[in-house]
Amino acid sequence: MNSLQDFQKLIGVQFKDITLLERAFIHRSYLNEHPKLGLEHNERLEFLGDAVLELVVTDFLYRTYPNPEGDLTNWRSALVKTESLASVAEKLEISTYFKLSRGEAKGNARSHALISANATEAIIGAIYLDQGYDMAKMFITQQIISTLPEILASGTWMDPKSKFQELAQEQFGLTPNYKVLEEAGPDHDKIFTIGVYVGDKLFGKGNGASKQAAQQEAAGLALENIRAKSEKPVS
Repeated sequence: MNSLQDFQKLIGVQFKDITLLERAFIHRSYLNEHPKLGLEHNERLEFLGDAVLELVVTDFLYRTYPNPEGDLTNWRSALVKTESLASVAEKLEISTYFKLSRGEAKGNARSHALISANATEAIIGAIYLDQGYDMAKMFITQQIISTLPEILASGTWMDPKSKFQELAQEQFGLTPNYKVLEEAGPDHDKIFTIGVYVGDKLFGKGNGASKQAAQQEAAGLALENIRAKSEKPVS
């Protein structure tokens, strides 16, 4: 396992209080298995780091781009979402420093992504407390904001419905439309199946507890269809 000294060199931050960095890697589940250690888990640091991250990213976007609020909000969401922060954590090999319960250590990919993203925010909180705003800003700029050009180029900042509409209009000159194909379950726990069409061709079906969620899933599947340059309708 790498040492915390190695990690500090990697991120370019030398902590005055190393216990803050240590705490950033402690998951709540670890303390459930080791209640006598007298340690604190990383959720308070995560809470702080989330706020610092949002401020730094918002300030950067506002000062750098003249785009409308809607674009800036979507770009910020793309930068700070779980998948983006988990990718940063993977690059920094944050998981090698985790203190987790045995159960959490065996969790699924989604669970690990969330733990990694939360730990990234906790690290930001720890840097802010130990070194101040400017050092936290440096870390966020180098590790997170630096990914923005790739996000803008790929279009991943757009939600699936918006992206599919853009591609459908570009390739077919038509705006997609959504139709409810099925409703199942009682009113308080209903599941919707929705199809997204371009003209009379069905490009994707989605399921969800709300029509909006089902539409987003349908659009996501439709994107895969369009990106594969297939105009064959989904059966």
